[in-house]
Amino acid sequence: MAAAATSKGSLKRRASLYRAFSGLTNRYRGSPRKNVSEEEVILISAVKEEGGEGRYQTMFMNASGEGGELELMFFKRLDDEFNKVVKFYKKKVKEVMAEADDLSRQMDALIALRIKVENPELEGANMGNLATNGVSLNSASVAHPINDRTRNPEWSHMEVIQEVEMSNETNSEDDKRGSDDENSASCSQGKATHNIEGFRPASLEVLDHVKINVEPETPVSTMKNIIASSKSDLSYSKEELRKAEELMAHAFMAFHQKLRLLKSYCFLNQLAFSKIMKKYDKITSQNASKAYLDMVDSSYLGSSEEVTKLMERVEATFVKHFANGNHRKGMNTLRPKAKREKHRTTFSLGFFSGCSFALMIAVIVLIHARDVLNSSGGPKYMENIFPLYSLFGFIVVHMIMYAANIHFWKRYRVNYAFIFGFKQGTELDYREVLLLGSGLAVLTLVGVLSNLDMEMDPRTKSFTAITELIPLGLLTLVLLITFCPFNIIYRSSRFFLIQCALHCLLAPLYKVILPDFFLADQLTSQVQAFRNLEFYVCYYGWGDFKKRSNRCYESKVFESFYFVVAMIPYWIRFLQCLRRFFEERDSMQVYNSVKYLSTIIAVALRTCYDLKRGMTWKILAAATSGFATIISTYWDIVIDWGLLRPNSRNPWLRDKLVIPKKSVYFVAMTVLGFRQAPFLHRTALTAIVACLEIIRRGIWNFFRLENEHLNNVGKFRAFKSVPLPFYYDDDEDKSV
Repeated sequence: MAAAATSKGSLKRRASLYRAFSGLTNRYRGSPRKNVSEEEVILISAVKEEGGEGRYQTMFMNASGEGGELELMFFKRLDDEFNKVVKFYKKKVKEVMAEADDLSRQMDALIALRIKVENPELEGANMGNLATNGVSLNSASVAHPINDRTRNPEWSHMEVIQEVEMSNETNSEDDKRGSDDENSASCSQGKATHNIEGFRPASLEVLDHVKINVEPETPVSTMKNIIASSKSDLSYSKEELRKAEELMAHAFMAFHQKLRLLKSYCFLNQLAFSKIMKKYDKITSQNASKAYLDMVDSSYLGSSEEVTKLMERVEATFVKHFANGNHRKGMNTLRPKAKREKHRTTFSLGFFSGCSFALMIAVIVLIHARDVLNSSGGPKYMENIFPLYSLFGFIVVHMIMYAANIHFWKRYRVNYAFIFGFKQGTELDYREVLLLGSGLAVLTLVGVLSNLDMEMDPRTKSFTAITELIPLGLLTLVLLITFCPFNIIYRSSRFFLIQCALHCLLAPLYKVILPDFFLADQLTSQVQAFRNLEFYVCYYGWGDFKKRSNRCYESKVFESFYFVVAMIPYWIRFLQCLRRFFEERDSMQVYNSVKYLSTIIAVALRTCYDLKRGMTWKILAAATSGFATIISTYWDIVIDWGLLRPNSRNPWLRDKLVIPKKSVYFVAMTVLGFRQAPFLHRTALTAIVACLEIIRRGIWNFFRLENEHLNNVGKFRAFKSVPLPFYYDDDEDKSV
């Protein structure tokens, strides 16, 4: 019996078991309820509409009875929903079948490229033997596997390119049936030739009709794309093959995930209609569920096997070509396990959090006991040491807000992992982010305690150099951990962050995706942190740390960079908006770039006021800051959050909301409106205002991703498109 039928049977058994335990099949056995009619309650028929589309229509047989109109309305609504589900499912199945054909053509080219690279001496007459080495994912290729013993002996040493045609006899869920499959294949060997009609062999001739684009997007490739097309001829190199295999493996994983979601959609909808009919029978004391669920089972939704068969062919293809025949390894890649929470993470989080609070109390007690702020060295400490440690404070606050975002995203089922493009099982939980933040807080507070010593050598008028180097050592440690190549301390997340940061710094030479501009938006709230990094260079580079004093603000170079550093994050977003406009031709990106340009002007004038003072600079800073604040607040609330819709079902919000309490949205809009006004700032308030800006950004993050999630749901975007390595000549003709 075919594996597809087995898998389909298991799906039906799951649905039937649910119905049995829920009482849908045996509810009236043994103790029949009163007023239960044994006659037919409903009559279901299939109706053909214009365009050849069929739909199901239910006729309620007892419409003249009490409450008959309501039940007629119930079945009409139920039929509408069911027909909508079936239509959507048919459309998606058709799309994945077309995508399977494209993947088959890609595999033909990949197999030919493998043979060409691994054995370049094979030419001429031997090319005909490749007919047994192809692979196809389309429905015409559902046939028995070709027995390896029938292959030409000269191919026996090429295990890396031996291909097995996909079969509906391949059971991807149970390896114990291997011997049965071999017996079945040997018994039906005579029928194999007939079954592989329509099978497209993988020949080296396909390489004459394809071009390849396996270069990762880099600044160099972007410049090449500007000058000429990136679709290049094949050079038959091993590096080219490796990159093509990597792209194809990612494409198969994304396609398999799409099939899994489609299969889950099918099962969950069948389950939903089962529950609806169970509730109907319970309330009305009717026995209509059996007839309706029989119709569901016989419909395209309940009887279609294309997705199941296609999943098995994809799994068998992936195991054979990308897992070297290792079934367990291949299936672990295609079906990654969900990430499990670890008790040691929770314990470590509690430990470091407790240490952080204890150290914070110790710092406060020592400051009051030694009267540090009122001592002669107090101003020096605030001007020189405090900015060094406040950098880590900004990072810790941002991590706490990000952890809170993750917690509430998960609570309200916002699929942040999919939106950011995290690989399944590698995304950080809010406990892990808090663990990193609390660990950094402990190190920072220990350093603060060591630098509270205000004693200075009266002869040299210098502080202990080792103590003064602690902030620099802490910064070095953080950078070493961030760029550590070893698989420790969440390497995949660290490298993902580094990659996004690199894309931001090299904007607009990289294609702008959501993680890139989302990170750039975070950087706009860390302007003071960038200025503190500049202060690190000045304070330690010029040797001022020995006397706990600095001459930074006396330097024209420092003053110039003080301007530049503040504008870098906004300039990155400005360039990203321009890149998106030229690629997507979206006029909204022009308006967004104008918003960031106005912010750049406002930041420049505010910085001039901070450095030079004067009433003229104050007026200019106030005017530009007010204008930029109004534009940014409007854009954040209306465009990024999608709120302030007067005609929506939720007045002045939007139609769909994930938080049931509407007041939360109005409070968030109010908080977002109170932006900083830097032209009024003094040095003593800088850190507080910077922390408030980070908190404001954290609130923005939640609603920004909530809106993105609802847009994905509304447009049925549950998976991402993956680039393919090969371009066929006819593909280029279609794109013209």
